[in-house]
Amino acid sequence: MPGTELFGNEERKEINDVLETGILFRYNHDQQRNGIWKARDFEAEVKKITGAKYAHAVSSGSTAIATALAAAGIGTGDEVIVPPFTYIATIEAVLFVGAIPVFAEIDETLCLSAAGIEKAITKKTKAVCLVHMCGGMADMDSIMAVINDYNLLLVEDAGQAFAATYKGTATGLFGMAGSYSFDFFKIATAGEGGVLVTNDEEVYKLADSYSDHGHDHVGSNRGMEQHPILGFNYRISELHAAVGVAQTRKVPHIKEVNRKHKQLLTEILSATEGVSFATLPDPEGDSATFLNLLLPDTETAGNTVAAFNKAGVTGFNYWYTNMYHFINQWDHIKNLKTASKLPVEVLGHSQDYLTMELPKSQEVIGRLISFGIRCTWTEDEVKALAGKIADCVKSVTAVSA
Repeated sequence: MPGTELFGNEERKEINDVLETGILFRYNHDQQRNGIWKARDFEAEVKKITGAKYAHAVSSGSTAIATALAAAGIGTGDEVIVPPFTYIATIEAVLFVGAIPVFAEIDETLCLSAAGIEKAITKKTKAVCLVHMCGGMADMDSIMAVINDYNLLLVEDAGQAFAATYKGTATGLFGMAGSYSFDFFKIATAGEGGVLVTNDEEVYKLADSYSDHGHDHVGSNRGMEQHPILGFNYRISELHAAVGVAQTRKVPHIKEVNRKHKQLLTEILSATEGVSFATLPDPEGDSATFLNLLLPDTETAGNTVAAFNKAGVTGFNYWYTNMYHFINQWDHIKNLKTASKLPVEVLGHSQDYLTMELPKSQEVIGRLISFGIRCTWTEDEVKALAGKIADCVKSVTAVSA
């Protein structure tokens, strides 16, 4: 968790700015603020890193992707191609805007593949919700070719890939809108927070209103503002935004250090038989928040996880059995269990969530073990971790040989 490793005076200063004004709400109250607008500052810092024309801060990465989908015009009855490997908020967002998720295959990039997307397209497909997972990026050249050939909308969930790029373009800026998460576990954190980015002015205006009950934010009397569309409350507070400001300014440093640590880990582990790595379509654009190992098969990966636990190795995720990041454990999604009836239950869905098969995704995630990179590691700590990983893998592969 790089962001949380670097809490300090910078965050305290930004929070105190807000507390001194007493204005925790992100809009209005101009006179009392004394020029303090932390949500605006947060958005400006995100634009600096991503190059986006527009950025809009909201209450979470989940509400950021929900707002991105809505602002892109995706809604009731629209089929949206989604990955089976993502934080579950992506799927929830599609369902709660009334759209119908259609699951497609990922590949060794850990993201949807062009072939997977194309195979999942039907006459009803309107959009693709692409997720850039584990600090890396999807193969955007091949994916954009499919998007353009079939005239589909693209919305990107880059919740785990803030500051990652593909051939110079930030993740989140290939489609109509993109989203980032700034929750407690990301490269930078606001505690809770998210940011929508877009280069489309109309999408930005819709997102701005949609995330605040339809307010157009014109004028100084909030109660008399126009409401061009319906919306809901996805606002970020000034306190959360204040933390986000300080944290986002640290991202270039975090990324630089993380890359050095990841490179050293990769160099050492490359010599270990049975270890390979997730594919990075553009290694120069890696945010380096995760080291993503691929073992030979699911059985070897499971045994390696057991060896890690026995040896006291920490800081890793085995997504194959994770309750919130891979489809295997999503019984509530497959059975559409929620507090109230969903549009998909009325409209129906062409894909049987209970019986669908995604063999490529099962094979890739079954082999995947991800280690979070820490920017506060010393070189000795990096080498020690690499040694422990290698020893555990060797102990497993030696038995199976």
